[in-house]
Amino acid sequence: MDYDVVVAGGGPVGLMLACELRLGGARVAVLERLTEVNPTIKGGAITTPSAEALYRRGMLPALAEVQRQAMDRFQAFLRERNDGDGDGDGDRAAGQGLGFVGHFAGIMLRADLVDRTEPGLGDAGPAAEIAFVAQQDIERLLGERADELGVDVRRGVELTGFDADEGAVTVRTSDGAIRAGWLVGCDGGRSTVRKLAGFEFPGTDPEVTCHQAVVELTGAEDLKVGWTATDTGVYAYGPMPGRVVTVEFDGPPADRDAPVTPEDLQARLRRVSGVDVTITEVRTATRFTDHARQVTDYRKGRVLLAGDAAHVHSAFGSQGLSLGIGDAMNLGWKLAAVIAGRAPEGLLDTYTAERHPVGAWVLDWTRSQVAAMRPDPQSRALREIVSDLAETVTGTTYLAARLNGAAVRYELPGEHPLTGSSTPDLELTDGGRLADHLHGGRALLLDLTDDPELRALAAGYAGRVDTLTAGCPSRPELAAVLVRPDGFTAWAADAGAQAPTPTAGLAEALEEWFGVPEGAVTPG
Repeated sequence: MDYDVVVAGGGPVGLMLACELRLGGARVAVLERLTEVNPTIKGGAITTPSAEALYRRGMLPALAEVQRQAMDRFQAFLRERNDGDGDGDGDRAAGQGLGFVGHFAGIMLRADLVDRTEPGLGDAGPAAEIAFVAQQDIERLLGERADELGVDVRRGVELTGFDADEGAVTVRTSDGAIRAGWLVGCDGGRSTVRKLAGFEFPGTDPEVTCHQAVVELTGAEDLKVGWTATDTGVYAYGPMPGRVVTVEFDGPPADRDAPVTPEDLQARLRRVSGVDVTITEVRTATRFTDHARQVTDYRKGRVLLAGDAAHVHSAFGSQGLSLGIGDAMNLGWKLAAVIAGRAPEGLLDTYTAERHPVGAWVLDWTRSQVAAMRPDPQSRALREIVSDLAETVTGTTYLAARLNGAAVRYELPGEHPLTGSSTPDLELTDGGRLADHLHGGRALLLDLTDDPELRALAAGYAGRVDTLTAGCPSRPELAAVLVRPDGFTAWAADAGAQAPTPTAGLAEALEEWFGVPEGAVTPG
């Protein structure tokens, strides 16, 4: 074998997956047809699970700096936009601009109405403060990390075909052939891997045409900042100078590959906004629709899919990038464990079982936003009701929790409330936080009561499961937590006389996710 895994696609999802595979010891090549990061404007934010994933790999300082720079630009834009007469409105607008946590169908959600005691909203630690990070910045940071970890990233190389058998995959590229144990398609919504492998891709057809661009324009004084619904569609202006979005319910574009021209953008923005703007230059632009499709299974033999290759949907809510990073985190440690013989191949079945429901939910989440954006009277009546709900604590908390990915939970064995959810970023008595102990990409058994029986059970998993004994004053009810490499809780136990035996179910959970312990005798 030339490599254990070939990853087709070197965007954020492909690079994240490659980094996770390298942490697990796999030899990885990434094929990316572009020679550099695509500057076309794409996602401008990530959800909390993605911020948690990168935080757990030690990337929080870099993310925080990128966000700081982005927020500085945003506040400068608001000041310039609102302080033309020097009355101080610009400073007030800049402050108000930081008081939102996102939007649903262009309905802005106020941060002061979010109940942070909601599970997943108040226990992510510093990662909860990270959101405003653009896709290009994520790709750049992950590219640097992939280089540090020794991933072979081949830019300017395109997958042209492959042949898969029971033992390996021969990948044909524009630069020759590669023999690998596995192939993962992270090559976007028009995935070559998905098409050649014959994955079923059912879903719903598009009904809107959307454009997102950064332009030079005049006459923008009458454009409202943020999202605005009109009689002809929806548009957005900001949060950076010249960034515009238009949503029109006139069906899909006749030619998705046709260049986006200043004349076309200008006509669409005028039509939707009713403002007589003039676009003089297009710096970057893209068009997209609301078609929503998902493969029925994320694996066919030795070929797997992740990210947009497995599911496509509209960009509303900035869910796509984070959904793909979640795929990569879920698949990476599992595939690496199978390759190294630390786990049986059946572990890969849990990849589709866990991630397909999450993808299906995101598709419906974006479909529901399209329904609330339509300009017909029925949809506008629905929009008014959602807007009213978004002015309440309960409504905003519900929408914010789902927008930020707090609702992601896997159906795992075990009855503890933490099992199957993203593990809270516990503050520990060793001076650190839980995420500080997950940088290496291994599982962690956190012993919070100094229990030698717990550590004895984990002793047979040295090299697969790290063990840490510490206290957690903020969660005195917890006795122990088994954290998977992707940060999700595989098992947990409470302390106290009324709680079950602290070790109950731990041996089963360890074997379920990490194979048999070292030295164990297997039947047959």
